[in-house]
Amino acid sequence: MNSSQRVQDAYTLRCIPPQVYGATLDAMDYVRSVVEREMNSATDNPLFNGSEVISSGNFHGQPVALACDFLSIALTSMGSMVERRVSRMVDSNLSGLPPFLVEKHGLNSGYMIPQYVAAALTNMNMVLSHPSSTGSIPTSANQEDHVSMGMNGAIKLSQIVDNLGNILAIELLLAAQALEFSRGGKPSSLTDKPTG
Repeated sequence: MNSSQRVQDAYTLRCIPPQVYGATLDAMDYVRSVVEREMNSATDNPLFNGSEVISSGNFHGQPVALACDFLSIALTSMGSMVERRVSRMVDSNLSGLPPFLVEKHGLNSGYMIPQYVAAALTNMNMVLSHPSSTGSIPTSANQEDHVSMGMNGAIKLSQIVDNLGNILAIELLLAAQALEFSRGGKPSSLTDKPTG
């Protein structure tokens, strides 16, 4: 089915801004506000206010832990949308372009492997986006009986950000190739050679 026969584009094409990416931007803005607030807050225990000594939990990492989990979910969702567009580009039934964005698709896998990589990274992000903050395990002989596990959330978030960067790079690579075909031009000479 070519694009002129479709009633509407898929969500991954028509819900980018502001519905999905706008929501991701909102999540990023929220996380930034939490991190900035926490970076500028007092975390000493106890806190001293003149002669008053306050033993409280200002050091607790729950605000940042929840923010890391939230941003992990938002970026994973964004990456999932990007991967679906990558998949659409290599599918000639959806893109109207040569299969796998290569002229000699029977002899050449073209951009099939980059789509595999994007799918694998997206799946990895889906696994990594499971919240760490819900997995509190008591420590310090149960004195610290609710632990944020924020460091785990931050480490996972860092991996998700790296993976998302690679997924976006794959989309740009395939989009450049698709653009050459859609303008009636020849694809890059690098894709004409059989693989394997």
